[in-house]
Amino acid sequence: MDQLLKDLASATDVLAAMITPALLISASGTLVLSTSNRLSRVVDRVRVLIRDAEGLEGEEHDARGEQRRFLIANQLTSLTKRALLLRSALAALYSAIGLLVATSVNVGVLTMLRLRWVLPPTLLAITGSCALLWGSLLLVREGRLAIGSTLEEMNYARTLIHRAER
Repeated sequence: MDQLLKDLASATDVLAAMITPALLISASGTLVLSTSNRLSRVVDRVRVLIRDAEGLEGEEHDARGEQRRFLIANQLTSLTKRALLLRSALAALYSAIGLLVATSVNVGVLTMLRLRWVLPPTLLAITGSCALLWGSLLLVREGRLAIGSTLEEMNYARTLIHRAER
């Protein structure tokens, strides 16, 4: 009976060790989906700005047109930075998923082989968690750029409103 309880406890420990990375995999997957949506919004915004820039061709170079050209150029610069950050974030998040899956598989294989190696799954889990953290930090930076870009557009809109009031 004691051996059965020990085996059950051991099996429970192995399952817990395999399931824990699965929770982080789920979190990483959610971030991948969110990041992909953010990247789609960047692409859509670039396309709108390209149409806007094409509409400026042939227009006179008055103060308003110059301000609009300046805003579009700044927006494109910001969107370039955002796209690069999102690309890096996606790479980090996909790496995190791969490393965390490898952690789970490693725990299962080591258990099947009855090896008591703790270092390989621990290193995989830590590396996967660090990749998840790095991806999250990149998303914070991208979010800050997105907000800065939006504030710049809001200031431009305020300028247009003040001109129209005159």
